[in-house]
Amino acid sequence: MPVLPSLARRERIPELMDDPGLDPAKHRRALAALARINRWSRSAAILSWPIWSLGKEVAPRLVRVLDVATGSGDVPRAIELRALKAGLEVEAVGCDASPTAVAAATAAGVTAFVHDALRDPLPDGYDVVTCSLFLHHLADDDAVTLLRRMKEAAGSLVLVNDLSRSRFGYLGVWLACHLLTRSPVVRFDGPASVRSAYTPAEALALAGRAGLAGATVESRFPCRFLLQWRRA
Repeated sequence: MPVLPSLARRERIPELMDDPGLDPAKHRRALAALARINRWSRSAAILSWPIWSLGKEVAPRLVRVLDVATGSGDVPRAIELRALKAGLEVEAVGCDASPTAVAAATAAGVTAFVHDALRDPLPDGYDVVTCSLFLHHLADDDAVTLLRRMKEAAGSLVLVNDLSRSRFGYLGVWLACHLLTRSPVVRFDGPASVRSAYTPAEALALAGRAGLAGATVESRFPCRFLLQWRRA
């Protein structure tokens, strides 16, 4: 088992997957490993309930979802499949700053496009804008920029699913990364992510700075929080 670092304060740790010089083959293996971890941790399920609630309100109209920093696109794909089983019309697409990630998503049958949400505003025309496991990568000011741009692009709903910084979270993520993958990139980045993560209270403060008045943040198992904001 790992030695637990101090988690009283956020400590941003540069992650290997954020390195633009990362070997594309290692990057693709890491993306596949993260998709397995997302399935295990039910990332799509965490996001799906609020989307289903919105879908029932506007049915039979199609609900359009944009997933920011989508990686391999496993989350929007799972959101669509879960909605289909629930009898709801949902179209989920992804965007990512990494061409390698977008290529992996496209190869998996997900509609995705290259877009850096920190550099440029997000396109509009989406009912819901989601983001999973990306907020913790960012400095506070960049996190506020991302949340503000998600708010500007979302017709109805902003959803952010991310790691929650805690001792339990660190141990759980370390264990998952060692049981579910042999990727050295993920085995390093997973625990580093928890050290970089926000607590629910810190995430709510960021939402306030971004102008997401009325946002809520709730803990989700395992080791996650869900930030929600609904346009009035």
